Amino acid sequence: MSARTRPVTTTEGVRPFAFSATALAECRELIARYPEGRSKSALIPILHIAQAENDGWLSVNAMDAVAELLGLRRIEVYEVASFYSMFNLHPVGTYVLDVCRTTPCMLRGSDELIAHLEKKLGIHPGETTKDGMFTLKTVECLGSCGTGPMLQCGARYHEDLTVEKVDRLIDELRARNQRANYTDR
Repeated sequence: MSARTRPVTTTEGVRPFAFSATALAECRELIARYPEGRSKSALIPILHIAQAENDGWLSVNAMDAVAELLGLRRIEVYEVASFYSMFNLHPVGTYVLDVCRTTPCMLRGSDELIAHLEKKLGIHPGETTKDGMFTLKTVECLGSCGTGPMLQCGARYHEDLTVEKVDRLIDELRARNQRANYTDR
């Protein structure tokens, strides 16, 4: 496993994980959709739920809770979580910027966008800004080859990107976060 896919194995400083009542009900509903003995079929959607419940990443504690819920061996859960780039095995920022770097996006400028984001945010792919706001990741094909270069932030695709559009996106996300912090006081 690479550093990106190796889960954080220490529990020091990592809070215990338990599904909220709402999330647990959603998980049980997903499991019920499959025949008895086929609960593993619900693994990926339940990993998404666990990640959402755990500040956007899957700690070992969260993956262990998923394994217990589904009656799976822990390694079965770790294998799936470490295979897919949509699962984060380390703490991430408020906004995760997944920049597509496959050939169609690369030919249309994704390398330049990645370099620009590195400079603007002061981080490299796989790192999080000091303020905890942004995590930059590079990923393989997000299925939007005709509208590259592109990135995904949360569930939203940002396509036909330019340096100017990326700057606007970062500024909008920073402003949104400042408004949220102001209204929380």
